[in-house]
Amino acid sequence: MRTIEERLQEHQQTMTPSELEGRLRKALEQAPVRRPRSRIRRARTWVAASAAALLLTVGVYQYPALAYYGGKLFSQTELNTMAFSELADHGYGQSVNKSKTLGDGTVITINGVIADDNALTMYYSIDPASGSIYTGDFPDGNYSLRYGVDKLEGFMTDSDPLGGSGGSKDSSRFEGVYKFEPASPFSRTLTVTFSELLENGKVAHYPVSFKYDPNLAMKSLLVADIDQAVPVDQGTVYYDTITASPTSTIVKGHYKMDNGENPRFSAVTKLYVNGIEMNFRSMRGTNSSKKGAPEFIIEYDVLPTDKLQSVELVLDNFSGYQNVEEPISMASPSDHSVTVGLEKLWIRSVTRTADGYDIVIAGRQFTMLDKDTLAVQAGGAAVPVTSISDSRPWDLKNGNILWERTYSFQTTEKPEFLEMDGFHYIKFYRQTVPVPVGGK
Repeated sequence: MRTIEERLQEHQQTMTPSELEGRLRKALEQAPVRRPRSRIRRARTWVAASAAALLLTVGVYQYPALAYYGGKLFSQTELNTMAFSELADHGYGQSVNKSKTLGDGTVITINGVIADDNALTMYYSIDPASGSIYTGDFPDGNYSLRYGVDKLEGFMTDSDPLGGSGGSKDSSRFEGVYKFEPASPFSRTLTVTFSELLENGKVAHYPVSFKYDPNLAMKSLLVADIDQAVPVDQGTVYYDTITASPTSTIVKGHYKMDNGENPRFSAVTKLYVNGIEMNFRSMRGTNSSKKGAPEFIIEYDVLPTDKLQSVELVLDNFSGYQNVEEPISMASPSDHSVTVGLEKLWIRSVTRTADGYDIVIAGRQFTMLDKDTLAVQAGGAAVPVTSISDSRPWDLKNGNILWERTYSFQTTEKPEFLEMDGFHYIKFYRQTVPVPVGGK
């Protein structure tokens, strides 16, 4: 009797990638697809589930082993500034060299792509018509961004753009780098749509298709479930996964706040590899709340080594809330500080105005008094705040800057006490979260 492994091996050897794609495409095309546009994301999830089910039905296709990069690991800055030909010399990515010539003679070329678990990074160039100079602008200078990159599409691939960068060194060519969400390993042809803002204000679109070889996708240094939670004031920060690929390091997580809303501030999280802090690149929220809570994605630079001894996340600071148990006296002279918990508030001034009283209060940056409960006791009555100014800096002339706001109250009686339930501020938690480094 043949073992399950032998049967799977037989399927691996007899079904080619193109045959697999054909079966998947046929099955998906036969399925009902009448859905409103608002359910596109849900449809993509259904497609992925259907593909997985079909794989179990027709046999398992062993996706070819991912090519592992050479000994040189480049930082993200190097990856964004080096020419693709230089990166290809070190075993990075797939050469494409696919061009489209526009009506005015401008040539857009996809030079190559680097695909991994975190993103598909495209290297491209824009060459102006012969004898012209590339500026990216119209002659009258009204538009600063003439060309753009819109989307990446393919079989089971509809990847959102993640941003890009580029420039022109000598005005003869623009060289750019653009990132998209990862492409499906079942895609064999990908299409990138470029755009041009025309002088009449309309936008022209130029799709450029190329053969995609997922066998050249690069293997990640670390893919791990973190699954750890850090309690914070008014909620919890969850760290879910980490994926360290040759082009970036991505940490995904989510928040669960007691009020069910998004946190007032984002969590500042540091990443340490073998005791060395990694460069932070960006942080963004996501629209797909799979866990029923706001999700976040933090991007760091490429890991400096594949010899991982320790990987740690540190929740450095995040939203904090300080309860104010006692009313704050307004009887003291101006410019005095009041300690509340571990924080200080400065009562800068209490001034009579035509409409009542203005109180100027300062604190560290992003300190925000609870305006829903903020009031003064004046003449035996509680008077709520009527207006709050924007924050402005208060330079202490000793290297420190605090931020102050003016709070207005409509009362003819001088305020005796300031009352509130509490205030929001940036709190330092400095909680360490170990990351498993046992590999994929």
